[in-house]
Amino acid sequence: MARKLAEEKGIDISLVKGSGDNGRIIKRDIDSFKPSNYSQFSQPRAHLSESSYEIQNSTMRKAIAKRLADSKFSAPHYYLNIELEMDNMISFRKQFIQTQNIKISFNDIIAKAVSLSLAKHPKVNSRWYDDKIIFNEHVHLGVAVAVEDGLIVPVVKFANSKDLPKINSEIKDFAERAKNKKLTPAEIEGSTFTISNLGMFGIESFTSIINQPNSAILSIGAIVQKPVIKNNEIVIGNTMKLTLACDHRTVDGATGSLFLKTLKEYVENPVSILV
Repeated sequence: MARKLAEEKGIDISLVKGSGDNGRIIKRDIDSFKPSNYSQFSQPRAHLSESSYEIQNSTMRKAIAKRLADSKFSAPHYYLNIELEMDNMISFRKQFIQTQNIKISFNDIIAKAVSLSLAKHPKVNSRWYDDKIIFNEHVHLGVAVAVEDGLIVPVVKFANSKDLPKINSEIKDFAERAKNKKLTPAEIEGSTFTISNLGMFGIESFTSIINQPNSAILSIGAIVQKPVIKNNEIVIGNTMKLTLACDHRTVDGATGSLFLKTLKEYVENPVSILV
């Protein structure tokens, strides 16, 4: 595992000092490796002969694979894309951090905006069953977190009723405990809608597979600075792309579009989140 991780990170394993038994290099050594003169652009060591390795699928990886396959091949997915202006959001976050002394993230603000939007559009906050559709009036927001074995989705319960500092603390706590495999079953069950954010990795736009039995999932891209048109003039602005994946059995195009319209209003006028 240590050798595989070193290759993925482009680290020459011969430069790493092992802390395991008899000097064996372990995963912790690779994760903490920070040589002063090591270039991030160094290339992995080239293999001059055919080489491969295998890792047995964990129970968690098997469960994730089954859930994703069931969702992708049973729910008729379609996608709605929207691009938002983020200048007001950037200013709002900066001012909030300065006045409240709490370092909230853009993801926290969007999570709150999504939760408020869902409360206004229960058709998006729904579940499909063969004999009925359940429209949830409560909002239990699933937040996708990357862990070693894949993705896990802890749930912020009654998210629309919580303020930004509370959402921030819960998401941060979930993320830390998810990586240490310390989440309880109750904390990863019962979501009514899910968000997935790859913006921190520089991904501008992507689509996600619905986390069933939810009817939709929102993919959040990176904030990008680029030329935009304001008041008939070209200026430098900040934008973000969102993609809503919907189950067409429960969320038709008009329903999804109205939800995104409400979300756009919250995100581009973030002070309204505090009202």
